[in-house]
Amino acid sequence: MRDITTVVNSYIDMWNELSEDVRQELVASTLTDDATYVDPMMSGSGVQEITSMIGAAQAQFPGHRFALVAGPDAHHGRVRFSWSLSPEGGDPVAVGVDFATIADDGRLESVTGFLEGAS
Repeated sequence: MRDITTVVNSYIDMWNELSEDVRQELVASTLTDDATYVDPMMSGSGVQEITSMIGAAQAQFPGHRFALVAGPDAHHGRVRFSWSLSPEGGDPVAVGVDFATIADDGRLESVTGFLEGAS
C-alpha cells in the first residue's frame, strides 16, 4: 500500500497540473479507474472525466494553485485533508475539506469535497 501522504500530495499535484496529458497520468496514478469525485460545484467519475473536470476548474481560476493546508488524517481506509485555492502570492479564494476512501492498492476511490469559503 502506498503512503497516504504521498497519495494526497499527488492529488494536490493533479489539481495544479496544467498539461492535460500529465494531469491524466497523475489522476490515473492517484485515483482508481472507476473513482468518483463530488463537491457542491462539480462531479465526475473515471480518470478521463475527472481529468477534464479539473481542466474546467483551472479555466475558471487561471493562475490559481491548490495547496495542502492540513492533513492528511487517515484511518480504516478513509482519509481527510484540508486545502486552499489561491492566486500566486494572494489570499485564498476558497478553502475546503476533502474526505476520501482508500482502495486496497492505496489509490483514492471516492472523493467528497466540502467548500468552506475564503479565509
